[in-house]
Amino acid sequence: MLSEQSIPVIRATLPVVGAALDDITELFYRGLFEAHPELLRDLFNRGNQATGEQPRALAGSIAAFAGMLLEHPGTRPDAMLARIAHKHASLGVTSDQYKTVHRHLFAAIAGVLGDAVTPEVATAWDEVYWLMANALIAVEARLYQEAGVPEGEVWQRMEITGRHEETPDAVSLTLRRADGRPVAPARAGQYVGVQVLLPDGARQIRQYSLSAAVPAHRPDRAQWRITVKRVPGGPGPEGEVSSWLHAHARTGDVLTVSVPFGDLVLPDGDGPLLLASAGIGGTPMLAMLDHLATTAPARPVTVVHADRAPADHAHRDEQRRLVEALPHAELHLWYEDPGTDRRATRGRVDLTGLELPEGLHAYLCGPLPFMRALRGDLLRRGVPARAVHYEVFGPDLWLGGQG
Repeated sequence: MLSEQSIPVIRATLPVVGAALDDITELFYRGLFEAHPELLRDLFNRGNQATGEQPRALAGSIAAFAGMLLEHPGTRPDAMLARIAHKHASLGVTSDQYKTVHRHLFAAIAGVLGDAVTPEVATAWDEVYWLMANALIAVEARLYQEAGVPEGEVWQRMEITGRHEETPDAVSLTLRRADGRPVAPARAGQYVGVQVLLPDGARQIRQYSLSAAVPAHRPDRAQWRITVKRVPGGPGPEGEVSSWLHAHARTGDVLTVSVPFGDLVLPDGDGPLLLASAGIGGTPMLAMLDHLATTAPARPVTVVHADRAPADHAHRDEQRRLVEALPHAELHLWYEDPGTDRRATRGRVDLTGLELPEGLHAYLCGPLPFMRALRGDLLRRGVPARAVHYEVFGPDLWLGGQG
């Protein structure tokens, strides 16, 4: 928690710092990458830097963390910290890198705010940074320990054993360890980092949900499956890694893949679940359904999915088969253009007609507007905020750490 002397300083300066965070993060990343170009080349997502999503996510997390320290001084925003820590671990982030970030971040704060950064202000914000950094370092250390790997050494060579075109812009890749050893255990809903060497020499990393472990009931023989959606060019740059994987990844090739991370995992118990997804956000839900079919088939599950059209719905038939294998599960589909699919509804997801039983836990994955809308609907219908969980593909721009 914040020290007594820092609380009034942070309370007084948070509006000023918050208003300048966009300028601070822009200057921070510029200075960081000028001093350490290898970080942009081999660690940070260049696409998210180009669109500004990563700087906005950093600004939002700092502001949210400082605000939570003021509003709830006796608690720690564990949900937000866990989400960030899992993403860091999938990149192989190490504790010494926080010192590098600190140096360039505080140089940027001083560069933007100038004389307003008195020694008292600098000390208070230094305290905020290290409260957040040390909490993340501790969580990441635990994640590395649980994964059975030294700090940052998360990478392994994995052979592609199968490739399947799921839709025109989504391909699934089945993976096994190249050394023949069993794959690490994964929890349904988790993701892995995939590192590829691009033509310009950069080693860019992206995270992909494990859409299945095959077969899930035989860990000694299990393989992983990821499903990669090609990110088209448009307002932002074309997806470097997704495009490379679509164009080049073939059966027999070897990829560099992290051990599994991610905190969007099912709770133990037999309580009712809502699994709601849109687009490629359906991939972690597939793993959850597969897990439920083998471990808790009697659990009540409502599955909701939205997509552009049936032809764009990756793993559509597999999803239906998994739902039909669960005696107390039901599937509700919405398509912008359902075509001839009479079992789907045209338009956007509407939870109005769905039963939301007491004790429901909801899991959301998809575009941010989709998740915001569903979360709002769930809260208005009485589902507690603590029971609504989500996964963001990319920088978490959902400021405030909901979930």
